[in-house]
Parts: sequence; structure tokens; C-alpha cells
Amino acid sequence: MALLTGCSRSEAERVIAEGHVAISGTTATTRSRRVCEGETIDVAVDPVREPLALEADWSVSVPVVYEDEDLVVVDKPAGLVVHPGAGTRQGTLAAGLLARYPELAGVGEALRPGIVHRLDKGTSGLLVVARNEPARRDLAAQLTERRMERRYLALVWGRFEEGSGVIDAPIGRSDRDRTRMAVTASGREARTRYHVISSFAEPGPLTLLECSLETGRTHQIRVHLAQIGHPLVGDLTYGRGRRDLGLDRVFLHSARLRLVHPRSREEMVFASELPPDLRSLLASSC
Repeated sequence: MALLTGCSRSEAERVIAEGHVAISGTTATTRSRRVCEGETIDVAVDPVREPLALEADWSVSVPVVYEDEDLVVVDKPAGLVVHPGAGTRQGTLAAGLLARYPELAGVGEALRPGIVHRLDKGTSGLLVVARNEPARRDLAAQLTERRMERRYLALVWGRFEEGSGVIDAPIGRSDRDRTRMAVTASGREARTRYHVISSFAEPGPLTLLECSLETGRTHQIRVHLAQIGHPLVGDLTYGRGRRDLGLDRVFLHSARLRLVHPRSREEMVFASELPPDLRSLLASSC
């Protein structure tokens, strides 16, 4: 549907989830529905909510840790939305990047120029942006083929009996609440590896994990860890009523990024320290 209407994939998902898409007269209930030859697609889109052209915005702070003619690596602060979507049009990282790198306007999708992967609004840390189309295709292939390494630090509730493990469970839209993700048999393949770094007894049983993504599903780490009974601290969506410990966002930070440069083919590794709010909470738990 995104291809037919010119909207972003996230916007297409929203329109489908809200029941505005019908295939040959029957309302579509899932984005994975295959369309057969001869079927018709009807989309009822509220014109007020249709995608707008992305406007460059110099007011958005863009913490750049590396840049060259092919890519930019950003250390995104928590609270900053990566690209426009349902409910957020202005003040995105994408708009700030477009102001500083106008050539991004011709790279990838119009509302997410140069964006190779994303972080949730409440997640901080590293992500890479492509400055030209060949670089975007190469980096996207590294991501798809699992050659790009992304490691996150996550503070979760509870203790782990094993020092490491793999969560292999498909993730898709929740049948009960279409704004949430869930482990579901009809979802897409999702694998998260985790390794225990340290455990704490106060202000409750807590564990600091290093998590590695083999796939990149929406809310993947949050959903997977909640599924095995270890929701992230500060996660009001999947936290099952657990205390937020004073955080106004989830304790999740993209701490390490490893990739191969799309032009030179040299391996590049970037690291980001925990921001002050997460570092302070961690110090109080020691």
C-alpha cells in the first residue's frame, strides 16, 4: 500500500490497522495480506492526515559523532522522534538532518530521507544515516543480511539464572491493541540475544543486559524481554505495571554500532556511553 499511495510504511500500517483499507470489498486486517491478480484495493484516507513533505528544521539538535561523504552516525537523545509518523510531523531527527545535509532529500523515502534503521522515541544512542542512494542500499543490505551489529544496554526487572540466551519469537501487531506489538504466531521472525552484565538488589531485583539484534522489529527488545517476564525499567507500555524508578522513558540505549563502510569497505565501530539519566539510575542501584 505504501508503494501505491506514496505514504511511508508506518503510515500505511496505521491506515490498515484503523480499518481504512479494503481488498475486493473486504476490510484488510493485516499488512501481510497478499493481493491476488484481479483483486481491487480501496483506501479511505483522511486528507488531513496524509503524509506531508518533509521540511528542513535547523532547530532540531543533531549530535553527530561521525560524518563523511557517504554516511553520518548520530548519537540520538531520548525524546527525539527519528522521522515523521502518526501523531508526529514536526521536530524530528530526519528534519534536523535534512537541514544540515540537504542532499538527503533524494535518498530513500521522502519522509525518512537517508534513514537506514530507527530508534524508538524513548531510546537513546547510535544510528547510521546514508548520505547517498548507493550508501543507503549497501547499509540496508548489511542490516537485512545481519552483517551490521547493533548492541543495546537495557536495565530490566528480575534476575536471570543463565548468563546469556536467545529469545526467538515472532513479533506482530497485538490483536487486542493495534498500537502495541506482541509475540504472535502470525508475526515476523524476530531474534534477540542477551548477555547479563550485572545484577542489583535495590531498589528491587534488577539486571543490566547487553542485547544484540539479529532482526529489527518494532519494539523488539521491549516485547521480547517482557514476554519472558523481564520488562524494561521505565516501560509503561509493556512493563505490566512495574515502577518506572523515576525515569520518564525506557532504560534502553544503543551503545555500540559496527558496520562496513559502503565505499572503502573498512570495518567501522562506534560506541556511546550511557546518558546522564540512565547512568544516574544505575549508580543508585549499585
